[in-house]
Amino acid sequence: MKRWKLVVTDFIEPDLEWEAQQFDQLGIEYSFHQLKLAAGSALAEITADADIIITNMAKFDAKVIACLRNCKLIIRHGVGYDNIDVDAASARGIVVGYVPDYCVQEVAEQSLMLILACRRKLCDQQVILRNSAQRREWEFASIRPIFRLSGETIGIIGCGRVGGTVLRMARGLGLKCLVCDPFIPDKRKQELGVETVSLDKLLRESDVVTVHVPLTDETHHLLGQREFDLMKANAVLVNTARGAIVDLIALDKTLRDGKLAFAGIDVYEDQEPPEPDHPLLNNPRAICTAHLAWLSEESAWAIRARIVEDVSRFLQGEVPHFQVNAGTRLRMED
Repeated sequence: MKRWKLVVTDFIEPDLEWEAQQFDQLGIEYSFHQLKLAAGSALAEITADADIIITNMAKFDAKVIACLRNCKLIIRHGVGYDNIDVDAASARGIVVGYVPDYCVQEVAEQSLMLILACRRKLCDQQVILRNSAQRREWEFASIRPIFRLSGETIGIIGCGRVGGTVLRMARGLGLKCLVCDPFIPDKRKQELGVETVSLDKLLRESDVVTVHVPLTDETHHLLGQREFDLMKANAVLVNTARGAIVDLIALDKTLRDGKLAFAGIDVYEDQEPPEPDHPLLNNPRAICTAHLAWLSEESAWAIRARIVEDVSRFLQGEVPHFQVNAGTRLRMED
């Protein structure tokens, strides 16, 4: 019986001892690495003869994929898969899987947290408390105005798993909801009770805008200076999706010019973590978090279990629970 070879290129867990136990039981030969920022040549060398590759952030471009001699399955440890050239993988007959449903609730909660933190000016409240404690006297004038969120309008860009969850949360807070999603099917619209609007209409009319679309060529810098100019000056923008969907340099300028009230940002373009001198990290109108929207104890174990399940499915000749390139058939032969 063939002994399949599996390579983990990089991981965010404290260790992979549990995975090692699972793969031992499945009779898989495996190796674990931390090659998130490795050059393509190093990545290609480690994965050249792997049958199965599990990757978090390591970049599998067309050059690296061309070096894969035996690969039949790449599993992206996460929701997005923009670090994998899916077309190149499909051309080589490699199935690409991912795990889009492991942290839906967590990302929605992070989005809501950032919305509330921006609208209630959380950071300013902390400054006021420290200053007032030193003076021994309350001073609230500097934080005004703060407006009630209930009754205002939230614009949700992308209404899939996370966007739909945010929609339900927003309605619970008494918000009116606008949705921009040209790909949402009619059945989904009926389930959610929404009608979609254009992006420009959503930006003009929303008091809060939250982003929940994947990063593609079409969504790269989907929100830039033109789009910010359409928004209300007292609006809040939140992004927990992918950093490059928002032009962060234009966003920083817009915030500093007072043309946008606040932004809540969990994801960053080009490099994560961002450089320490990234302008948004020092922008008083931005509340920035450390790409942690996915994190909870429950979600951390959910994705580990799902990936092992997908590996087990491969051994039975089945595709992953979620396959990116649905037209590509799984090859079990060399």
